[in-house]
Amino acid sequence: PAVCRRLRKRAPAPAPYDDLLGAGQVDDCVLVDQTPLGRTARSNPVTYVKAFDEIRQVFASTVTARTRNYPASFFSFNVEGGRCPACEGQGQVAVDMQFLADVYVTCGECQGRRYRPEVLEVAYRGCTIADVLEMTARQAHTFFRGEPRVQDRLKCLLDVGLDYLRLGQPAATLSGGEAQRLKLAGYLSSVHRGHTLLLLDEPTTGLHPADIVHLLDCFEALLSAGHSLVVVEHNLHLIACADYVIDLGPGAAAEGGRVVAAGTPEHVAAQPHSATGRLLAQTLAALGCEQSA
Repeated sequence: PAVCRRLRKRAPAPAPYDDLLGAGQVDDCVLVDQTPLGRTARSNPVTYVKAFDEIRQVFASTVTARTRNYPASFFSFNVEGGRCPACEGQGQVAVDMQFLADVYVTCGECQGRRYRPEVLEVAYRGCTIADVLEMTARQAHTFFRGEPRVQDRLKCLLDVGLDYLRLGQPAATLSGGEAQRLKLAGYLSSVHRGHTLLLLDEPTTGLHPADIVHLLDCFEALLSAGHSLVVVEHNLHLIACADYVIDLGPGAAAEGGRVVAAGTPEHVAAQPHSATGRLLAQTLAALGCEQSA
């Protein structure tokens, strides 16, 4: 009897619904939040979207690289071969401060360029592989014109408003919003996966209104590929573009937690008891004026 009582106590609570429809159409569920991507200089935007693999192939196909028999792996800073042996391709050397956090200083061997001198003698259109890592995503997208496989990977960074990031910028230096959008760019570059439900938390954080337009284009690309998006957001322009809105409130923290209104943006905007609806109505009116103009 005691065992039975323990089993009854551990039994899960009944689900607050009778059935869940459409779950079989979702192959995966991914949370895209603002947690850091990495803590070392090895993780950066160009490697996260898998663009560096294609860039290394471009450098390996140059005349100088083929003459010297340099493979694509020779242009990687993550494996032995062409990387600087002193800093092991990080461009920085950690100084142990014992009771304090480690301090990173520029490598005196490669001067922060990550590679051996012979690798830096290989140039593509006048730039070395180290020069490419110092380019922004937009600069690199223009630089690699005629290389569609590289441009397709880099375009994901442009689509989510990260065109200003240096390709070799350490992921540990990115803000939470930038890290979240970089994750989204990485997933956008792998749209060949099955139908996925993406959960996003405030993806417009830190974005200029003009960049939100690019982010919406990125959402459209994901939706066109068969994925679904659930976005926690307060930006009214993004809410106005949603297919379905669930307004939680009526207040914050302990004063909220209830569904105030639900439906299309137009339906929510017509609800006088919804604070979000009142503001959304103004945004929809402004967008209507812009479209008519």
